[in-house]
Amino acid sequence: MQKIIAALALSGAAAYVAPVAPKATSSLAASKDEVIALAEANPDFLGKAIGFWDPLGALDSNFWGLGNEGTIGYLRHAEIKHGRVAMAAFLGFIAGCTPLVSGEHAVAPYRGYVAGVTPQEQWDNIPQAGKLQIIAFVGMLESYGEGAGNPDGYTHYTKGGLPGFYPSIKGKGAGQITFDLYKPFPIFPEQSEAQKERGRRVEVNNGRAAMLGLMSLLSASAVPGSVPALSGIEGFPQYSGNVMIPFEGDFTLF
Repeated sequence: MQKIIAALALSGAAAYVAPVAPKATSSLAASKDEVIALAEANPDFLGKAIGFWDPLGALDSNFWGLGNEGTIGYLRHAEIKHGRVAMAAFLGFIAGCTPLVSGEHAVAPYRGYVAGVTPQEQWDNIPQAGKLQIIAFVGMLESYGEGAGNPDGYTHYTKGGLPGFYPSIKGKGAGQITFDLYKPFPIFPEQSEAQKERGRRVEVNNGRAAMLGLMSLLSASAVPGSVPALSGIEGFPQYSGNVMIPFEGDFTLF
């Protein structure tokens, strides 16, 4: 099991660097020229080897009448958010493969819990009502991330705001939310602007790695041998279901 965990950890993302308070301008929320400069200044392998790469011409697009810069803000925010989800999912997959999570529990974490199954099977085993609660909770977080309630100082990322910024939610939900999603406890030291800028770049790079890493895990689980780097791991979790049909065992529309 230790070998499995080590191999999974080395095949994808590293740390998570959370968003910081918005500024009037940022290299992550700007014009096409500034995005090109950001890509070419990226110190990772892709930044040095490829630099700016936009084969589909996405940065010249105009989505839903947002304008070019609004569309760039939308695309930047989407990448950062997908990267965060992938980082959480990648680490969740690894944790779900450990006996601490997938093993026997003195108190079952949910009704119908079965020990010793894969992370995907754990989701399948959650009752439908539990899955709907999870989706409702994520939807609530998404709405606050889009500026629900008009938080002070918030500017939407398609209107010049900082892509990836998540406003404070403490006190929301009629006072039921007592912590912020980012920095729930004041235990982190304040950062300089240079440290914040570096953190944003690290987060983007880690998110990209996590998206690739997560897809490699799901692919290796569904199609044995499809990811050579993982095919040699003894006991790698296999899944016969379809991760693209999350409610496959509950209901179907077709």
